[in-house]
Amino acid sequence: MYVFVSVLILIVCVLLALVVLVQNSKGGGLASNFAGSSQIMSVRKTADFLEKATWTLAILLLVLSLMSVFVIPRNNAQTQTQQTNQPAGPMQPMHNN
Repeated sequence: MYVFVSVLILIVCVLLALVVLVQNSKGGGLASNFAGSSQIMSVRKTADFLEKATWTLAILLLVLSLMSVFVIPRNNAQTQTQQTNQPAGPMQPMHNN
């Protein structure tokens, strides 16, 4: 399960990077390429889609990162062994008489 979540996180990171790189901070980017009037999507709709995609991928990355904490494999046998090897109470000092 941990490997599956890790792969999903990697895919979301790549998609998020691509969506952010397509955008231009001055309103250009991919939206400027669709300036023709014969296009189905207008410039504003493209910018809105890219903004929604960015927020969606960012939230998905946050959720997957939080979910990965719960699916990290833990070695329970080693933890139980460490707990049983600990002394039951405080150690008494040894006196040499």
